[in-house]
Amino acid sequence: MSSGAREIAAPADLDEFEEYAVREAWSDGFPIVPPTPERVAAMVGASGRPADELLGKMPPFYSDVSVEKVAINAVMAGCRPSYFPGVLAAVESLLDPEFNLYSIQATTNPVAPLLIFSGPWAEEVGLHSGAGALGAGFHANATIGRALRLCMLNLGGGRPIVADKATLGFPGKFSFCLAENAADSPWPSLREREGYRAEETTVTAFGATGTTNVLDYGAQTGRALLDNLAESAAIPGSNNLQLGGGPLFLISPEHAQIMARDGFSIEDVRRYLFLHARVARSRITQELWEAVLVKRRPLSHLGLDSIPVANAEEDILVVVTGGPGPHTQILPSFGEGTKPVTRVVRKP
Repeated sequence: MSSGAREIAAPADLDEFEEYAVREAWSDGFPIVPPTPERVAAMVGASGRPADELLGKMPPFYSDVSVEKVAINAVMAGCRPSYFPGVLAAVESLLDPEFNLYSIQATTNPVAPLLIFSGPWAEEVGLHSGAGALGAGFHANATIGRALRLCMLNLGGGRPIVADKATLGFPGKFSFCLAENAADSPWPSLREREGYRAEETTVTAFGATGTTNVLDYGAQTGRALLDNLAESAAIPGSNNLQLGGGPLFLISPEHAQIMARDGFSIEDVRRYLFLHARVARSRITQELWEAVLVKRRPLSHLGLDSIPVANAEEDILVVVTGGPGPHTQILPSFGEGTKPVTRVVRKP
């Protein structure tokens, strides 16, 4: 079986190659690494999987996605071969119908897949989970996230203006990847909560529409901290208020420790946020209120004095990550049209 990839004669000079790659629309705007046959073969070899193994078809253009094609994009993104099993697992998570990649690739929303790795493999390859985990300077985070985006562009066809209709977009469309900070978390890891073994490593893809930082250095109790997070999540313009689904809370170890000290389990945190992250009718224009009721029917069991930013407590995702400091981030999702999807990283 052929993987569908073919060799192309491209300029050997790096400057000329870069100009060639831009003309061919292969890149995300940054320089790319030439995907020579040797580099691609090394990437494929690191996975222990056949080059022509098909993972599925990537929307919106529904091109065949093979291990080799993913490897080509991983090389261009600057990935090391040791990262490649994680890239493959990330691609597989996006191809799950529940993730709804077709809509995410083509919407006017600024949505991008955030990759959350959990487990020992992430530590082995250097995926960062501490201070600045969503920022610059961490090779594995940057290149694994970028490899996924290049696959979305080159295999899925999700190019700006052509298919991607995002009104503004956001920087997560370049690379959006981190690891869970399980070492500093007072709660069970994300993978264990989802039923996987502690020795396994998973990647969870979450369709995020941006980040909102919540600073709270004054809260002395877990309840006060949760009240601030609930209020900060409950805004009329939130995708989750208007389209359902549920947000992601990236909770700093400092904030998580305060909650756990006061007896809040992670299930308690999700329940509290579901019950209290609500937008009162008085804060919403009549026109938006009526539109929200249409989008989020049935809401009769919720009461009509306020609307929650999640359909159910199970739709709220909580992950501990980052380093020291009183900051937590809230990431609204695309809405109920997409669900977080988790896959195991298959080590060779």
